[in-house]
Amino acid sequence: MAAVSGSLTPGQVSFLLGFIPVLVAWLYSEWLEYKKWLFPSKVSHSDNNLVELENATIKEEDRAVLLEGGLSKSASMKSSSSPIKTNIVRFLTMEDSFLLENRATLRAMSEFGGILFYFYICDRTNVFADSTKSYNRDLFLFLYCLLIIVSAMTSFKKHNDKSAFSGKSLLYLNRHQTEEWKGWMQVLFLMYHYFAATEIYNAIRVFIAAYVWMTGFGNFSYYYIRKDFSLARFAQMMWRLNFFVIFCCIVLNNDYMLYYICPMHTLFTLMVYGALGIGYNYNEKRSVMALKLVMCFVVVILVWEIPGVFEFLWGPLTYMLGYTDPAKPDLPRLHEWHFRSGLDRYIWIIGMIYAYFHPNVEKWMEKLEESEPKRRRTIKTSIVAVAVTVGYLWYEYIYKLDKTSYNKLHPYTSWIPITVYICLRNFTQELRNFSLTLFAWLGKITLETYISQFHIWLRSNMPNGQPKWLLSFIPDYPLLNFMLVTAIYVLISYRLFELTNTLKMVFIPTRDNQKLLHNFIAGILISVSIYCLSFMLLEIPH
Repeated sequence: MAAVSGSLTPGQVSFLLGFIPVLVAWLYSEWLEYKKWLFPSKVSHSDNNLVELENATIKEEDRAVLLEGGLSKSASMKSSSSPIKTNIVRFLTMEDSFLLENRATLRAMSEFGGILFYFYICDRTNVFADSTKSYNRDLFLFLYCLLIIVSAMTSFKKHNDKSAFSGKSLLYLNRHQTEEWKGWMQVLFLMYHYFAATEIYNAIRVFIAAYVWMTGFGNFSYYYIRKDFSLARFAQMMWRLNFFVIFCCIVLNNDYMLYYICPMHTLFTLMVYGALGIGYNYNEKRSVMALKLVMCFVVVILVWEIPGVFEFLWGPLTYMLGYTDPAKPDLPRLHEWHFRSGLDRYIWIIGMIYAYFHPNVEKWMEKLEESEPKRRRTIKTSIVAVAVTVGYLWYEYIYKLDKTSYNKLHPYTSWIPITVYICLRNFTQELRNFSLTLFAWLGKITLETYISQFHIWLRSNMPNGQPKWLLSFIPDYPLLNFMLVTAIYVLISYRLFELTNTLKMVFIPTRDNQKLLHNFIAGILISVSIYCLSFMLLEIPH
C-alpha cells in the first residue's frame, strides 16, 4: 500500500525549524572538537581556560547527580549555569565555547531528531515497501520458545540483593523479576501485532493489565517509602512517559491516543501520585491509607461505572484524548479513551494494595523459610495447588470467552491471573533468586519498543492509522526481513531509551526547582514561537 504523507503540518515544520539549527550546531561543535584535537596549540587560551574552569567548578553534589543518572563526568553533559536567555544568545550566535561545552547534548538532540526523521521515512514515504501480515501458530510458538531457550542459556543470572524491608535475600517481587516479567510479556505483545495473532487477544489484555498493575505497585512503593513528592520527581516521571511520544505525534501527525499506553500510564501514575501525595504526612496511619484506597475505588466507580460522568469529565480534554480511526470514522472521539482506560480502571488500585502489604508478605515469607521443612513444604504445596486451581478455573470460564464477552469481565477479573503468576513465580527462594536478564533488559525499554513498533517495524501509512502492514526491507523473504527490521528496531528503541534519559538529566535538574521552572517556561516560549513562525510560513503560499 502506498504511504500517504500529505502536506506538511505546522508541527512538522516546527520540528524542522528546531532540528536543523541543532544539527548544524552539533556538526560545527564536532568540527571544533576535531580542530582542537588536531591543532591543540592553535586553540585559544581563553577557550581552554573556560573549559578548565567549567570542569573545576562542578560541585560534588552535581557530580553525584550526574553519575546517578548514568551520565559521563564530562563537562559537556552538564547544563550551563548561565541564565537561559544568555545561553540562547550564545547558541544562536554559534559561540565556540558554548558549543564545545554542550557538544554531547547537541549530539543527543541531533540523534533523537535523526531517529524521528527515520520514523517518517519508514512510515510516511514510499522509500521502503510494505507487506501484509501472516499468522502461523507453529512459527509464532517456535520463535518465542527459541527466544526463551536462548535467554535461559545466555542470560540466566542469580541475584543476592537484600530486601529494603527485612534486610534479607527474600527478593519477593524484586526489581529484576518485574523487569523480566515486563520483558517476556512485551515480546508476546509485539509478536501479537507483527503476526496478527488474534487468537491470543485475551492474553494481551491480561498483559496490559499487568503493566498497569506494575504502575500502581511501583509508584506506590516509591512514594510510600521515599516520600519524594518533589516537583523534580514529578517532572522526571512525566518526561519519561511523554517526551518521546509527544515528538512522535508532532512528526507523524498522529493523535496522542494512537499510542494509548502512554495516556493510560500517565493517568494512573497521576492518580497514584495524587492518592499518596494528598496528606502524605498521614500515610503511615492504616486508617488513612485504607480511606485513601477506598476513595480510589469510589472515584473509579463514579467516573467509569455511572453513565454520562466519563463524557462530562473528559469532554473538555477531547482535543488531547480524542482519537478517530480512519477505518472507523463514525465512532465518538472519546470512544478509544473510554474503552482503553476502562478496561484497566481497577487494576492499578490492586497494585497499590499489593505494594502496601508487600512488607507484611515478606515478613510472613521470612518466617515460612525459617520454619521446619515439613511445615514449609506443606504450606508451599497448598499455595501452589490453590493458585493452579484458581488459574485453571479462570482459564476455563473466563479466558476462553469470545473477545466481546471477555472484555466485559476483564476489569473485574484481571487481578486473578496476575496473582496466580505472582504466587507461582515466588513460591520458592530459588525461583525468586534468578531472572533471565535478556528479558529484564527488554523490560526496561518497553515504552520505546511499544511506540517505535508503529513506524519502524510495522507501518500505518497514514496519520492516526493502525499499523496493519509490515515494514519490508527485503521483499519476498519474510523471515530474513523479520530478522533485519527487528534488529534495527530493537537497536533504535534502546538508543531512544538512552537518549530520553540523557536529555532528561540535561533539562530537568533534580535539586533546583527555580531552574526547572525557567527551563519549562523557556521551552514553552520557544515552542510557541517556532510554531507561530511555522504557521505563518505555511500561510505564505495562500
